[in-house]
Amino acid sequence: MLKGAVSSRYAEALYNVVVAQKMIDQIEEEIKLVVSTIESITDLRKILEHPLITIKEKKDIVAEIFKDKISAITLSFLYLLIDNYRQFFLKDIFIAFVKLVNSARQIIQAEVSSAVELNETEKEKLSGVIQRFTGKKVEPVFKVDPSIIGGVILRIGDKVIDGSIRSKLNSLREHLVQIG
Repeated sequence: MLKGAVSSRYAEALYNVVVAQKMIDQIEEEIKLVVSTIESITDLRKILEHPLITIKEKKDIVAEIFKDKISAITLSFLYLLIDNYRQFFLKDIFIAFVKLVNSARQIIQAEVSSAVELNETEKEKLSGVIQRFTGKKVEPVFKVDPSIIGGVILRIGDKVIDGSIRSKLNSLREHLVQIG
C-alpha cells in the first residue's frame, strides 16, 4: 500500500515538473537509463540501499555515474529520493510516471499472449483491432505461452479478454462436470 502511494505521489510530482518544462520525452528516457543502470549493477543498488552509507556519499556516487548523461532535473529528482530515503521506490516511480505519460498521450499498453510467436502481419492486425476497439494508440507487448494451446489472451489494464483454446477447454470441462 505504502509503495503504491509513494510511487504515485513522486511520479505525479515529477510529471508536473517535466510537463511545465516541456521535457517529458527526455526525462522519461533519463529515468529509464537510471533504472536500468541501477537494476543491472547490483553493487550500485546495494550502495544506494545501504543504511550506513551517508546521503552525501550516495549523492556523490549518483552524480559521478550519471554526470553528462542526465539533466539537472533528473539529478535533482534522484537527490530528492535519496534525501527522503525513497530511492528504493525508483523503479515503481518510473512505472507510475510512464503510466501518467501514456495516459496523457492517449496510449495504452496491452499484453498479448499467444501459444506461438506471431509474425509481423499478425501483430500489426492485432494492434489495429485493439486500437479500433479502445480508440487509443496501442503499445503491445507480445508474449508466447504454449500452455494456452491456441488463440490469444489480451490484457489491457485490469481487463482480460481470454480467447484461448485452454479457456474454452476448461469451460467445456466444467460444463461436462455439471451435467454429470
